[in-house]
Amino acid sequence: MNRILKLICATAMASVVGSAAPAQEVTLTLHHFLPPVANAHKVMLAPWAEKVSADSGGRIAIEIFPAMSMGGKPTELYGQVRDGTADIVWTLLGYTPGVFPRTEVFELPLVHAGSATDTTIALNASLDMLAEDFKDVHVLFLHAHDGNLIHSATTAIRTFEDAAGQKLRTPSRSGAWVIEAMGAEPVGMPVPALPEAMSKGVVDGALIPYEIAPALKLQELDKFTTELPDGGRLGTSVFMVAMNKDVYEALSDDLKAVIDANSRTNISAEIGAMWEDFEQGGIDVLASAGVERIVVSEEEAAKFNAANETVVGRWVDEVTANGIDGAAIVEQARAAVAAAKAGN
Repeated sequence: MNRILKLICATAMASVVGSAAPAQEVTLTLHHFLPPVANAHKVMLAPWAEKVSADSGGRIAIEIFPAMSMGGKPTELYGQVRDGTADIVWTLLGYTPGVFPRTEVFELPLVHAGSATDTTIALNASLDMLAEDFKDVHVLFLHAHDGNLIHSATTAIRTFEDAAGQKLRTPSRSGAWVIEAMGAEPVGMPVPALPEAMSKGVVDGALIPYEIAPALKLQELDKFTTELPDGGRLGTSVFMVAMNKDVYEALSDDLKAVIDANSRTNISAEIGAMWEDFEQGGIDVLASAGVERIVVSEEEAAKFNAANETVVGRWVDEVTANGIDGAAIVEQARAAVAAAKAGN
C-alpha cells in the first residue's frame, strides 16, 4: 500500500539503569481541494493541524497539501485516504455519490435547518448510526456548512417560478434533486470549477453557501443571491476529515489519544460555529460588490419548502429500496439536529 507516513522511532537514555521505551514520531499528510486562502484551509485545517502537533508535544507533524497538490481530482480524495495515498483528507461527501447513503440524510432540506453548528453537532453525535458508511476509513470529524442558497450570474430569483429553467451547479446528489424540484437543471462539478463555468455561461449559478464567495471571487460573477427567510436554506453539504484506518491503528495509544481529543464530538461545536461565522465574510464581500441579496417572501418560501418535502420523500423511497430504513433515519437525524439546537 502506497502510504505517505513516516514513523521515526527515537530512543532516549533513561536516567536510571536501562533505556526508555522509544517515542513514536509521526508525519502525516493532509490533502484537500481548496486553495490556501479558503476558510477551510486557513481557519479550520491549518489551526487544527497545529493544535494536534502542539498537544502531542511535537511528536505528530501534519503536512497540508491544498488545491489537490498531491495530484488527482477532488472526486478522488475519498479513494486516496481509503487506499493510503494520503494519510488524511478533507473532502465533500457529495463528490462520491452513493458511498455515504445514510449520512446523506443530513444534507437534505428540512433536515438541515440552516445552522452549521446544529447539523455539525448532530452529525458527530450520530456516528454510531452512520458507521456503515465509514467502515473503510477512520472519521476524525464531519461537518456541514451553513447551507445552500442560490447564487446567480443571470437571473433575479424572487419567486419559486423564477428558478425554472436555470442551470445551477449542484454540490451533491440531493442538491440535484432540490434543483430539479424547482424546475431547474442541475449541473454537477467540483466547486473549484464553478467560476470558469459561470463566466463561460455553462451554468447560470449555483447552490452554495455565502462563505465560499471570496475564495472563488464570486463577487466578480454573481449578480444576485436568493435565500429563504429567517436563515432557511436549501439543504447543505456534508464534509469529512478522515484518516486512513491502517495509519490510525499504527499509532501508539498515547498519540491516538491526542488525535481522539481533537476529533468528533470533542470539537464539533467549535467546528460548526466556525462555519456559521464564515458566512458573514461572504455576505460582506458580495454586498461590497453590489450583488443584490434577495430574501423571498413567506409565501414563496412555502412553495420552496413544499418542493423540498418531495426531495425528502424521494430520498426516503430510494434508500428504502436499497435496504435502508430511510424514514427512520430521517426521524433520527431530525431529532439529532433538534437536540443539538436545544443544547446550544
